[in-house]
Amino acid sequence: MLNRPGYLAAARMPNLVEAMERGLRELGYIEGKNLKIEYRFDGQKLGLDTLASELVQLGLDTIVAVGTPAAFAAKRATTTIPIVMAPVGDPVRYGIISSIAHPGGNITGVTLYGSELSGKRVELFKEALPDITRLAVLCNGSNPLSQYAWEDAQAAARQLGTEALLFMVREPDELAGAFAAMHRSGAEAVVVLPDSMFYTARQQISVLAAEHHLPAMYEGHEYVEDGGLISYGPNIVEIARRSALLVDKVLKGAKPADLPVEQPTKFELAINLKTAKALGLTVPATLLARADEVIE
Repeated sequence: MLNRPGYLAAARMPNLVEAMERGLRELGYIEGKNLKIEYRFDGQKLGLDTLASELVQLGLDTIVAVGTPAAFAAKRATTTIPIVMAPVGDPVRYGIISSIAHPGGNITGVTLYGSELSGKRVELFKEALPDITRLAVLCNGSNPLSQYAWEDAQAAARQLGTEALLFMVREPDELAGAFAAMHRSGAEAVVVLPDSMFYTARQQISVLAAEHHLPAMYEGHEYVEDGGLISYGPNIVEIARRSALLVDKVLKGAKPADLPVEQPTKFELAINLKTAKALGLTVPATLLARADEVIE
């Protein structure tokens, strides 16, 4: 039997694709033998709604939606084909599902939690850099997650006596201008909100942050490995691999409404001491002691 899932994402993130494929292989699925995945990435800017409709028209067994915008697009495109979120941020808050335990409809998957982690990232960042008073927050204006993530980050900054300034982009070619604007504003550091576009452009973002002497906080350790200063969040590569378990259940006939949405249980703190040294910063020993990954 040939299983035909679709894969929908705003950007091509090879490590997440490979993680899900590895998870499916571990469960006995072999591309070309009993598996044929139809991939759709919005690299040509056709629009996620258009790509989701293409997948629906193929009559697939399920659609794997990576990221909140992709999940919304898949939900708009079909109420019958099972959808597996792999992963998305805070799907209950955004109205994608009814609840974590009982998602309802044709959607299940894995959540990253989402916007509420933005406040925690600000708190950790302030612990690392206690003297900052102006904090830039970079968001993708096209991502529905950004509104809530910005609100949570702003509230956390306010409680810590720090002014938060919002900088919004919609395309990667706007990043250089955004960082230049941060520098002009007098921002002393930047929190980069979760977004697939930023994840794909993480090396460019790390370079821009270094050029403008801006310490930066990110969602995942991949940013830190590519030169970012600090990150906090779940391991999204492992989450992508685990999403294969839900894809397997759906392909075997399980109804998404009966499959509780999985949530991460571990959150990783990563710190790049080489970047800290280049920025002339000393990371508190108490924070280093709690780090899951330290790059020296």
